[in-house]
Amino acid sequence: MRHVNDPYVRRARTQGYRSRAAYKLLQLLKLDGLVRSGDTVVDLGAAPGSWSQVLVECVGRSGRVVAVDLLEVAPVPGVMVVQGDFSEEAVLRRLEEALGGRKIDLVVSDMAPNISGVRSSDQARSIHLCELALDFAETHLNSDGAFVVKAFQGAGYPEFLAAMRRIFVSVASRKPGASRGESNEMYLVGKKLKAGAGT
Repeated sequence: MRHVNDPYVRRARTQGYRSRAAYKLLQLLKLDGLVRSGDTVVDLGAAPGSWSQVLVECVGRSGRVVAVDLLEVAPVPGVMVVQGDFSEEAVLRRLEEALGGRKIDLVVSDMAPNISGVRSSDQARSIHLCELALDFAETHLNSDGAFVVKAFQGAGYPEFLAAMRRIFVSVASRKPGASRGESNEMYLVGKKLKAGAGT
């Protein structure tokens, strides 16, 4: 019933977004001004595709959105989808080929592991995915680029936050209004690579 009565679920159905998560990203983009027409964006952990829907609206025809997920993502007009495990080298190579050597303006990651129910294990795997996304962002972002990543508060979170602060000029912690209050998820936003990062 909570899902059925959720105002963001109803809005997503009305506005054609695939999930309520679209509003988390919309709120982050509005608050931090992270994307512009013509940008190149990578969406990690893209399924079911609502973030990619938002991003392709923002970058327009002159931009490029590449989405990656282990799960199948139904086609989103204007979005190139790479299906596979982002942690595998072969999938990373395919993603790089899709980018055609371009530096990226924005990397977003909503990746989360399959939940085992063992909290410590799930948290460790979640932080590992964050670290993989951060490594990718540091290597592929342009110097003025930005990075948005979902991270769960718990073991490893302070260390990951510190790692982001070593790489980005500014780092902010966000809890979008569309994020359920009982969830311990946070969205970390890093802007502008520090000198020497990515080299």
